[in-house]
Amino acid sequence: MAGGGFAASSAGHEFEAKITPIVIISCIMAATGGLMFGYDVGVSGGVTSMSPFLKKFFPVVYRKTQDKGIDSNYCKYDNQGLQLFTSSLYLAGLTATFAASYTTRKFGRRPSMLIAGVFFIVGTILNAAAQDLAMLIIGRISLGCGVGFANQAVPLFLSEIAPTRIRGGLNILFQLNITIGILFANLVNYGTNKITGGWGWRVSLGLAGLPAGLLTLGALLVVETPNSLVERGLLEEGKAVLRRIRGTDNVEPEFLELVEASRIAKEVKHPFRNLLKRRNRPQLIIAVSMQIFQQFTGINAIMFYAPVLFNTLGFGSDAALYSAVITGAVNVLATVVSIYSVDKVGRRMLLLQAGVQMFLSQVVIAVILGLKVKDHSDNLHKGFAVFVVVLICTYVAAFAWSWGPLGWLIPSETFPLETRSAGQSVTVCTNLLFTFVIAQGFLSMLCHFKFGIFLFFSGWVLIMSFFVLFLLPETKNIPIEEMTERVWKQHWLWKRYMDDYHIEGNQIAGDDLKKNGHANGFDPVSQL
Repeated sequence: MAGGGFAASSAGHEFEAKITPIVIISCIMAATGGLMFGYDVGVSGGVTSMSPFLKKFFPVVYRKTQDKGIDSNYCKYDNQGLQLFTSSLYLAGLTATFAASYTTRKFGRRPSMLIAGVFFIVGTILNAAAQDLAMLIIGRISLGCGVGFANQAVPLFLSEIAPTRIRGGLNILFQLNITIGILFANLVNYGTNKITGGWGWRVSLGLAGLPAGLLTLGALLVVETPNSLVERGLLEEGKAVLRRIRGTDNVEPEFLELVEASRIAKEVKHPFRNLLKRRNRPQLIIAVSMQIFQQFTGINAIMFYAPVLFNTLGFGSDAALYSAVITGAVNVLATVVSIYSVDKVGRRMLLLQAGVQMFLSQVVIAVILGLKVKDHSDNLHKGFAVFVVVLICTYVAAFAWSWGPLGWLIPSETFPLETRSAGQSVTVCTNLLFTFVIAQGFLSMLCHFKFGIFLFFSGWVLIMSFFVLFLLPETKNIPIEEMTERVWKQHWLWKRYMDDYHIEGNQIAGDDLKKNGHANGFDPVSQL
């Protein structure tokens, strides 16, 4: 049954809106893009720890893992080709984001999600059938293109179709599906590792076809957002969809605000240039910093290479994959915590609490590894091994209810209308760029830093926690279009940057924007 309620408008009144089944189903189907992304993240670390896979594609690494006297425990997997297998996906995603931005604006959110699904299916087939390293990398590049399109379209789709009061929770659905995808991949890897005959890795890579198929099917079934339809001049269709997703015929006030928001958005001729203007610098700094900090928590290093990392610490192959399953499960559960708490506790509180938890976990892990895991001996007693897994789970949980979902949510709700599309593009590009950097460099960093890699990431956690404490304002329960007046103009530092709005020579003061009413959660993507 649909839940009754109202969607807040910028003018202070509320729009009638129900949490309708079509909204819930559409959001779940769209968020399967996160499921595919998560599976790709989780599966790579598992297959790169499987001996048959290494023997076929990375024989040099395979020889290192078989002869303990050849290299340091920390350096067994230090190989640029092996890291390229993981990181090529994110470099391709970064490149595809530019095409995805145009497609999402020009043709709608659904076509972009459909294109993402097709790229995912092609990449899955190439990977599962790979005969050499080139075919394997091309498959990963295709998957990366899917990531670029999905990351551009899905967050916009979710924020535009969701009623205001559950915007935070539904946005985090994308992140939740990423964690479920990682857990699913870890479970699959654990099972396929037991397959005799050396072809288990093909099953692991091939099962990515399940979430790929779900996303493609979902893109065919979901409704297009009213914002996209209005933006492309399909006003009557936009109003009809708005009635369906709101569960009421009383949508005229909200529809008029959508039309007005679209009109103002089309006046913006150079959104990327506007993004660099003084009044938009706080949002740009916050968005870029959130993406950089999210990667320098070290989470993707853990998630990409969890089985490899546990192998390095002296766990057996099965034990390493099993430990990765445990951390994946913790990741899912903690993300659920975020869904329920983000609109109650607030963004800042979650980030600050998690900062303390992640910092302490990483420091203790570094101390244990420094004392127990040497270059040519993995003297990690069973008790200490269990303790390390517990600490990594503690760290993963903290990330999963803070920097994981909020790294995407906060930028999506802070950019003003005229820079929304440009801001989303910069956010996604920054995230994928630094994801690529960490993926390509982590195993080499592990080789050179050894246990100090955890101290390196803990130092970054300390820096980002101070950033949150002093520079990140609270955005809980504040409509997107009221951010300027209620957030930025009230902040001790950012208020210095908040001048009246000027769009292509037309002065529109912040109060006028508020009066014109750009409905929260329904801001069309501005022109690129």
